[in-house]
Amino acid sequence: MLRVGYPLTLPAELLHDFPEEIALIAIPDDPDHVIEIDVWIPDFFPGRACRQWPHLRGVRLVLSMIAGVEWLPALVGPEVTICNAHGAHNVPTAEWVVTAILAVLKQFPFYLEVQHAQQWKRRFEAGARYATITGDARALYPPVMLEELTGKSVLLVGYGAIGKEIERMLTPFRVDLVRVARRARLDPKVHAVSELDSLLPNAEIVILILPISPQTHGLIGKQQLGLMRQGALLVNAARGPIVDTGALVAALQSGRMRAALDVTDPEPLPQGHPLWSCPNLLLTPHIAAASPQCAPNAVRVVAAELRRYLRGEPLRNVVQPGALTALRS
Repeated sequence: MLRVGYPLTLPAELLHDFPEEIALIAIPDDPDHVIEIDVWIPDFFPGRACRQWPHLRGVRLVLSMIAGVEWLPALVGPEVTICNAHGAHNVPTAEWVVTAILAVLKQFPFYLEVQHAQQWKRRFEAGARYATITGDARALYPPVMLEELTGKSVLLVGYGAIGKEIERMLTPFRVDLVRVARRARLDPKVHAVSELDSLLPNAEIVILILPISPQTHGLIGKQQLGLMRQGALLVNAARGPIVDTGALVAALQSGRMRAALDVTDPEPLPQGHPLWSCPNLLLTPHIAAASPQCAPNAVRVVAAELRRYLRGEPLRNVVQPGALTALRS
């Protein structure tokens, strides 16, 4: 019988989603003995998973419950097959992106300050904030107190499952969407990432939702931030190292752009780091996918992969083939 190790922290009611033909073995946060398993489902938090790994033996297949698995190959080695949880967290992550964009454009962080200060008339400060960040110094009446998302030009950098869900959610806003991926495509039209520098100056909103890799590490640096138009909004729900943190801090402190981040580099972001106090920044601590549906959705993806494996079918979400997949192909 296939031995499947799962995190002890996983709610018991979710175990019913797994195939009956397997032996489920609970892995505690800090094991004190060797545990023999064939398939490993790591904890959601990499730190816990890294503490568990030295105690595991016999692992041939890793089924992650998260999409970002860049840390796993170095941990388990090249012989182990790794699958990610492709598709499990599309909706909450896409919702975070749209929410973050709207929160920035509607100046909600500022209006939260107004609420706490209990000073109604401070709302008129919003117009000056808008003029400073966008460079739009027109004498507008009534005063500007927020912006509209509808009709804005959006550059979507990353066109996988989450990117497509973001596009679906942005459709009612009738944005002018330009898609970017690793390679160019025709239907729908997708630009290659090599064209990024030529596309940045036209975008009012730039969304990053692509995996971290040697090619995407530092993709957005000083040059790219400098190409972005006055008042542009950079949204990163991918991985922190895709953006050069020092360059982003400098760009935000200059007052010429704004950002919404769910991920940072370094991460966790240490107390006192300059990002915490940057102007025109909305920052959340890597929580975009952490809805009540997070674990159930992830377990469904993992369980479906397990069923395919038991039936001898190709695995869908392979990110590292390993010896297992090579032998089956």
